[in-house]
Amino acid sequence: MSQTPIELKGSSFTLSVVHLHSSQPEVIRLALQEKVEQAPAFLKNAPVVINVASLNGDVDWKDLQQAVASAGLRVVGISGCKDERQKRAIARAGLPLMSEGRGNRRAAEPPAAVAPDNVPAKTRIISTPVRSGQQIYARNSDLIVTSSVSAGAELIADGNIHIYGMMRGRALAGAAGDAQCQIFCTHLSAELVSIAGQYWLSDQIPSEHLGQAARLSLQDNVLTIQPLN
Repeated sequence: MSQTPIELKGSSFTLSVVHLHSSQPEVIRLALQEKVEQAPAFLKNAPVVINVASLNGDVDWKDLQQAVASAGLRVVGISGCKDERQKRAIARAGLPLMSEGRGNRRAAEPPAAVAPDNVPAKTRIISTPVRSGQQIYARNSDLIVTSSVSAGAELIADGNIHIYGMMRGRALAGAAGDAQCQIFCTHLSAELVSIAGQYWLSDQIPSEHLGQAARLSLQDNVLTIQPLN
């Protein structure tokens, strides 16, 4: 029997979500282009989801998609759409409708068994330097790196991230949507830091914390930073 020409498998990807507060294609293009220019290695040709929860009224979806593409990003789906007429217009434009995070699925899932208090949380530990171009993903666990992280390297964890060395790459904690996750770093010089989809590029990190020991967390869904004592 010949082998089937394809296999369909589930997987998990970390995608940036662009929340739109304007439906004007040129305004969107210029704003996105500025972001891409700030971090081209991270954002150029990156796949993104467009969240339209804040948009009201009619939108030219073809023009919107073209504006995003002109800025150097690739639209892989639309989220946050609750209006049925808007959903039909998105479908006619050939754009997939997506749901973000786990929130909508949890209601349909049976409650998870409660683990005993003495069961340790899963943790992935990396003891060697993380080089440019490497990506390390700690699925359903925290990530601890005891060495340096080079520019162009990427750390992703569904839980917290701890870096006990020079951090020059990208750190994305709470990748599955957990807003309680945090990032702990002894020498913060990151290209990008993100918790549950909320992110700062390098020029958005307060200068007084650059090169210092810092702790990042979300407060009211806004990234905050404080010294790590």
